Amino acid sequence: MRSELNEILSCWTELYVHRERCLKLLFTGLCLGITGFLVVWTYVGSKDVKKPPTSILFQHFAKLYNSRNFSTPPADVLLEITSEDSESSSFYSEFGISSESYSSLQQEVYWAGPDRSITDVSMSTSAAHSTFIIQNLKDSYQIGDELFVTIHARDFNNESKRYGGDFFQAKLFSSENPPKASVFGEVVDLLNGSYSVRFLLPWVGQAQVAVRLIHSSEGVQVLKHHRDTDSDRIYFNGYFEGPGPNGTRLRETVKCNVKWDRNGLERMGTGDCCCDYKDSDSGEEWRCERPKSLPCSARVYHSMGGYKKRVTAKEAMFMRETNKYINGQRTPIKILPSNGTVGIDVTQKCRPGVHSPVPAGFYLNNVWESFVCSTRPFTTETATQCLKDKHIFMMGDSTLRQWFDFLLKAVPTLKRMNLHVQYQAGPLIAVDVENNIDLHWRAHGLPLRCRITEVSNLHYISNEIDYMTGGPHTVIVFNLGPHFTTYPLEYFTHRVLRVRKAVLDMLQRAPDTTVIIKTVNTGYKDVFGSDWYSLQLDRILRWAFQDVNVYILDVWQMTACHYNKENIHPGPVIIKNEMDIFLSFICPE
Repeated sequence: MRSELNEILSCWTELYVHRERCLKLLFTGLCLGITGFLVVWTYVGSKDVKKPPTSILFQHFAKLYNSRNFSTPPADVLLEITSEDSESSSFYSEFGISSESYSSLQQEVYWAGPDRSITDVSMSTSAAHSTFIIQNLKDSYQIGDELFVTIHARDFNNESKRYGGDFFQAKLFSSENPPKASVFGEVVDLLNGSYSVRFLLPWVGQAQVAVRLIHSSEGVQVLKHHRDTDSDRIYFNGYFEGPGPNGTRLRETVKCNVKWDRNGLERMGTGDCCCDYKDSDSGEEWRCERPKSLPCSARVYHSMGGYKKRVTAKEAMFMRETNKYINGQRTPIKILPSNGTVGIDVTQKCRPGVHSPVPAGFYLNNVWESFVCSTRPFTTETATQCLKDKHIFMMGDSTLRQWFDFLLKAVPTLKRMNLHVQYQAGPLIAVDVENNIDLHWRAHGLPLRCRITEVSNLHYISNEIDYMTGGPHTVIVFNLGPHFTTYPLEYFTHRVLRVRKAVLDMLQRAPDTTVIIKTVNTGYKDVFGSDWYSLQLDRILRWAFQDVNVYILDVWQMTACHYNKENIHPGPVIIKNEMDIFLSFICPE
C-alpha cells in the first residue's frame, strides 16, 4: 500500500502533464483504502502552507476525472489530428511517436462541442446571462488555501446550457486599486453546461474573481470549421525578379502559401500551376503560383499578402460573444497569514525537465512569483554576469523578438550590428566584446506574416539547431505559435516534431546545451488568431517536449492573468518578469 501511495504523491506533482494517469492512480488509492494522505499538485515542500481538506480535493478531482476533456474522446467524435493515410502514420513513426503517445496527443487537443443542431443564435452561450458562484464561501481563508468556483453557462433565452465546449478564462486579482496581485485559475469543462474553476490563494489581503467568456461553444465551432476548411484565408506574396529584354529587369508578384493539399490549401492548384519549394533538410514545403515570365528559381522576396474573410453573417453573430466578462459573486475574499506565514517559498532549483503546475506562479506588486522553481530578479550587472561567455540563439516570432529588444536595453554593453535586413524577420545580432556575449534572433521560417524580406534569410528552426555544435556556452530559445493559428493541427504537429528531433539530436551530441521553449502568449481574439487556436498549439508544443530535457517557460499564464489589458505583445512589466525567469534558467545558482 505504501508503494501505491508514494506513486500517487510523486505523480501528482506532475499532474498538468500526466493528469489522466494521476487521476486513475488516485482512484486506485481510494479503492485500496488509503486514507488521510494529502494531495499537493500546485507546489511541494512548503510545510507552512495549510492544505485544503482532503474531501474537497477528492470532490474536485472526481469532477476532473469524469470530464471528457481529461479522458479518451468518444469514438463518434472526429479527432483534430488524424493519421488515416499510411504516409501520415509513417511520419509519426519516423519521429519515434508511439501509438500510445499519439493517443495522448489526441486527448490533448480534444474539445467538446454542441451535442445538438444550433438553429438560431439565441441558442448560443450569452455572457450577459452566464454567471459564476463561489463554492462554500467563507468569511476568511488562509494563504495556501484553495477556492472553488462554478460557472453556469446560459443562452440568450436565459436557459441553462446542457453541453460544454465554451472557452472561459478565469483569474483571481487583488481588490486594491490599482490591483497588486493576480493568479491564473484552471477551468475544467464538466460537459453539462457547467465549469469548475480552481484557484490557489497565494497572497495575504483581499481578492476578487473575474471570469471571461473568450468564445462560446458555438463560436469555437466557427473557429474550428474555418481552420479545417479555410486554412488559406491568410495568404502571402512571393516576389520574383530576373533579367528582361534589352537590359531591363522583370518583376512579378504572386500568391504563396504552405504546400498542404487539403484544408483549403489545395485551392492554389496542383501540377504545373505552381512552383513548389521543398527544403531538403527539414522536408518543409512551400508553394507559390507560377510567374508568367520568370522561372521558379527567380523568387527573391517574401511578405505577408492579405486576409480573406469568409465568415458568414450567421457565423459573425456567433463570434460576437468574444472576450466578455460574465456576472458573478463580487464578494471580496479575505486571505490571512497561515501560522504567521505570509508567503509561499519555492526552493527547488531551476533545472530542465521541470513541469509547469497550475498555477505556475502569481503576480505580486508586478513581480511574478514562480511555483515552477526558484527565480530571482536580475539587474544590469547580474544579467551581464549571467550571460558572460554565452552564445544565445533566439528563434521564433515577434513575441520572442521582444526578449532580444529587452536585453539590448538591460545589458547596455550589448551592441546591435546592422546587417541591413528587414527588422521584422531578421536575422538580428548583438555583441558584447568585453564580456564575450553574442545574442542572435531570427524568425522561425515560413509561414511568416511580415514586411518584404529576403527569402534567403528565412531559416527553419530545425535546420538552425542541426547546424549548431552546442555545448555549455550555448543557449537556444525558441517559440512557435501565432503564425500557425490558421493552419491544421496536423501541419503544426509535423513542424513541432521536426524541431523536437533536432533538439533531441542536439542534446545527444552536446547534453550540456541549454534549451528553453517559450510557450504561446494570449491576446488574439478573432477568426485569424484566436486564443483558442493558440491554446491548441500550446498543448501540442507541451505534449511534444514533455519528455525532453528542456526548460518550458510558461508565458500563457503570465499573459492571461496579469491585471493589465491583454496584448499579444505584452508590456514591459510582463517582459521583465519573463526575462527574469529566462535568466534564472540559464543561471540557477
